[in-house]
Amino acid sequence: MKAKGFLAIVLHAHLPYVRHPELEWSLEELWLYEAITETYLPLLRIFDAFEREQIPCRLTMSITPTLGSMLQDQLLIERYLRHLDKMIDLCEKELERTRWQPEFYPLAQMYYQFYTEAKTDFCKRFSGDLVQAFAAFQDKGLVEIIASCATHGFLPLMDHAQAVDAQIAVGANWYREQFNRDPVGFWLPECGYALGVERSLQRHGIKYVITDTHGVLHSVPRPRYAVYAPVLHQVGVAFFGRDVESSKQVWSASEGYPGDFVYRDFYRDIGYDLDYDYVRPYLYSDYRGHTGIKYYRITGIEGEKLPYCPKVAREKAAEHAGNFMFNREKQVEYLAKHMDREPIIVAPYDAELFGHWWFEGPQWLDFLVRKIAFDQKTIKLITPGEYLERHRINQVVQPSVSSWGNNGYNEVWLDDSNEWIYRHLSVMAKEMVQLANIEAGDEIIKRALSAAARQVLLAQSSDWAFIMQTGTMVDYAVYRTNLHIQRFNLLKQQIMDGCIDLEFLETVESQDNLFPNLDYRVFRQASVNDKGVNHAWQLTSIVSQK
Repeated sequence: MKAKGFLAIVLHAHLPYVRHPELEWSLEELWLYEAITETYLPLLRIFDAFEREQIPCRLTMSITPTLGSMLQDQLLIERYLRHLDKMIDLCEKELERTRWQPEFYPLAQMYYQFYTEAKTDFCKRFSGDLVQAFAAFQDKGLVEIIASCATHGFLPLMDHAQAVDAQIAVGANWYREQFNRDPVGFWLPECGYALGVERSLQRHGIKYVITDTHGVLHSVPRPRYAVYAPVLHQVGVAFFGRDVESSKQVWSASEGYPGDFVYRDFYRDIGYDLDYDYVRPYLYSDYRGHTGIKYYRITGIEGEKLPYCPKVAREKAAEHAGNFMFNREKQVEYLAKHMDREPIIVAPYDAELFGHWWFEGPQWLDFLVRKIAFDQKTIKLITPGEYLERHRINQVVQPSVSSWGNNGYNEVWLDDSNEWIYRHLSVMAKEMVQLANIEAGDEIIKRALSAAARQVLLAQSSDWAFIMQTGTMVDYAVYRTNLHIQRFNLLKQQIMDGCIDLEFLETVESQDNLFPNLDYRVFRQASVNDKGVNHAWQLTSIVSQK
């Protein structure tokens, strides 16, 4: 029986670039270690099971260059393995501590198995390279991996076309290097779209992007099929809009599945509950924090927490997967009556929701894929790229400026808490465009120019503005923004003077070692005005004279 419609689940896997070789340990690096253990390895395990059991699966996933670069960095890999050893040691202590506590001892056993399996899978099953592990499942047809910007820069607030183009170009090139193919789809950071972005996307061969709901709904002219079919910009880039109903059912802690009272409570951790001297060796700062071992279920908004029960939580995940599938079936049945093609429901989520924030998320996804394959015939999993192959003729519109941030536009990344960064980012981009027109014959100057370009890209990361706005780890976000601004300014001045501090250059290159093949001239790819070009050539002559 032919499916009446399609479901496109899109997992956006991203973390900001955090690497501190100058420190013995870094609290921010823990973000990566937790995501590997709780999200990326569980996803790879279910993909592996789908392949072995021949379960029909077509999911879409982005892996951002910052995340991918960290996943392949040898220093971070070594530190991750040390982190796992620490966690296994803590689990062994917990096995002993809880031996006579029947409500917690099985959970201590669960965590011991969880972390020992993580080490085995990371080292042996996936050979320590998770990017290539995901690539293998793309080659086998289970997942379509899409590209993203170099450092997750928020494109709507970039006021230089060359900066937008550089973010997209570096991201697309990184994708080609890792996956040995051209990217078809592209994840716009924060689903942020502004007029003109599509021209850079088209220039780099991108066929489709995903926007928030109103990015498509507010198109001109209005889309005939709302967000249930892609729309096409006149340059040839397709836009898929996020479906509100399916998204909220999964990501919302208050209205969605993750808030169910039987699921594991993310915030109740032994790092806060147990004696400080006991947990101190396993914390990444001098203050109490999360260890990853959590013994309680959500239970309720207030009152005493009940011990977590994995069996009950797993049954609930299966129930919720069935409910999600049922709702999509009814949604598709209704939509199919009013469309001349199969509707597509696009459901994008942060990948880290699955496993890290919502511990049972990978189980839910596993159940959902299996249920769609065997328990119904109304909907079928598909990727946006495959849908475009089926339906090549689409309505031409001008999409609307949009993001998936609070209230749908730019206010998360531009408010009183973070507005100060943009005058610096604007000046950095303008000056980098000028520097990009230098034809440097000296290898050291070339390295300095590429290092400067790298600092611009890192400063543009949307994560820093987001953290400032949400009020979490603000000091670190401010520090990172200022660090990249200062490094760029020093490099720029040294390039202008024609006198590079080699020790400083090597330090910057070793600490921020992503994009080793970055060519600074990527900032000249978009058209520039004559004034900018002429000024840049004056810089060339200054460097040449030194």
